[in-house]
Amino acid sequence: MGLDSTTQTAYLCWHMATPKTVAFHTLGCKLNYSETSAIGRTFESKGFQEVAFRDPASVYVINTCSVTEFADKKCRQTVRRALRQNPEAFVVVMGCYAQLKPEEISNIPGVDLVLGAAEKFKVLDYVDDLSKSPGKGMVLAGEVSEARDFHDAFSFGDRTRSFLKVQDGCDYKCSFCTIPQARGNSRSDSIEKVVVNAGAIADRGCREIVLTGVNIGDFGKLPDEEKYRQGGKFIDLIKALDEVKGIERFRISSIEPNLCEDEIIEFVSQSKRFAPHFHMPLQSGSDSMLRVMRRRYKSGLYQDRVAKIKTLMPHACIGVDVIVGFPGETEKHFMETYKFLESLDVSYFHVFTYSERANTPAAEMEGVVPMAERRARNERLRVLSQQKQNAFYKSHLGETRKVLFEKSKDPAYITGFTDNYIKVKLPDRDLINQVREFNLATLDEKGFVAGMLNDSLLPLDKSF
Repeated sequence: MGLDSTTQTAYLCWHMATPKTVAFHTLGCKLNYSETSAIGRTFESKGFQEVAFRDPASVYVINTCSVTEFADKKCRQTVRRALRQNPEAFVVVMGCYAQLKPEEISNIPGVDLVLGAAEKFKVLDYVDDLSKSPGKGMVLAGEVSEARDFHDAFSFGDRTRSFLKVQDGCDYKCSFCTIPQARGNSRSDSIEKVVVNAGAIADRGCREIVLTGVNIGDFGKLPDEEKYRQGGKFIDLIKALDEVKGIERFRISSIEPNLCEDEIIEFVSQSKRFAPHFHMPLQSGSDSMLRVMRRRYKSGLYQDRVAKIKTLMPHACIGVDVIVGFPGETEKHFMETYKFLESLDVSYFHVFTYSERANTPAAEMEGVVPMAERRARNERLRVLSQQKQNAFYKSHLGETRKVLFEKSKDPAYITGFTDNYIKVKLPDRDLINQVREFNLATLDEKGFVAGMLNDSLLPLDKSF
């Protein structure tokens, strides 16, 4: 063809990808995954065929996160990965990082379009012309205050589990967090629409739904032109969802301890479908650190919530988010957190090393903790977390619980989770998306529970 090798590669990549193919890559939280899936369905409705991100495509859509500096770097790496598959592809970047730093992203070589929080759900309005930008990418990212609508979303692809978006944005102003700047004020779907979406997920064969949002305990603020109106509380939502037929389990992805009210805990303890699994962010066990973080509770309230859950559901799994290395965190403050977590009857931690985020109060605070010390504290809590998880697993040895099986990264095994989030495995069998009774017999070297399988298939109970 008379082309040099680089041009030939670009030519072949472009012609391997039909003009109507799109590939997606999601960085960050469950909420992002639900939104990517919903946006993917809109592309399909316009005649696009979705392909894997590792394959050549004519359009690549990257949905970003910006919780940590690492997430920003991952965005740049992902753009490069897309262009290696097809150097002539049209590259769209959206999500939290895109709202916070649109101009920075537009200068990444190969990026053609940057969409902010209010624009990302209109992506198809902007991709009619798939020709690449000759210079920097186009930016369509207005003020985050313009992101007032609620766009419902749920993930589908893994037929076992779906992430269902019920709430977006946040009215809290924690001193370390950029999410209100990236997603805007708290707003929710209506209970009626959430129930309809849960039914649609059930009709697709999914057996578990994870409720997602930024601050789902704040559920209920419905967009109504230029103001918000109350549309029910989170307790009203979960009561309505508990009546949805065709779903084996609902999980609450994460809920603030001050919003995890007694009524919610009491309802979950008696519900037909809500899993005995709570994930509550703590961030610090030191009340003085909680104050400078601008959290809305003290450690005593958190302790009370854990005690309430365990009193009503001794078998419940409780996960914890915690930040180490926050500005001003001394060794004494850290040990307050360590000893507090050590004393709590919780099951595991998600440990985050603090990283400075632009335009947050924490970034200007004194008492910066050296990065090496931040990482050392992270490791100490990770070790404690593993000890907590092992103790939680061992406390259930000998029990028989229902397990919903799913795909495993290890082809030799199939894995699944009990209702209270204990991970089990057994040699590979055709059990994906099936529920079986499982005897929690032994712990193997990786901490997973192996047990005797009750071979009778447990049918999905649709009688409620």
